[in-house]
Amino acid sequence: MIGYSDAPRAWGYTRGAARVVGVNLTDAVLEGWLSRGELGQIVDTCTTCAQAQPCTDWLAHTAKADHLPGYCPNKAVIEALKP
Repeated sequence: MIGYSDAPRAWGYTRGAARVVGVNLTDAVLEGWLSRGELGQIVDTCTTCAQAQPCTDWLAHTAKADHLPGYCPNKAVIEALKP
């Protein structure tokens, strides 16, 4: 299982945002589309993002979307992994 115990909130936001646009980050690592280090960088980027409240609200009200919000610093990298 892939997880980030030192940054559980950021891991939850990152995984949740990816899931909403149809990306499973664990599968992306296991299938070789993303390295474990790259995933760590994505989670680290989320950790430093100042948009936690807008992200929380968006995730709470969005089950499925074509794109992540423009304020998401991981938008490009996560959307590049979309099937």
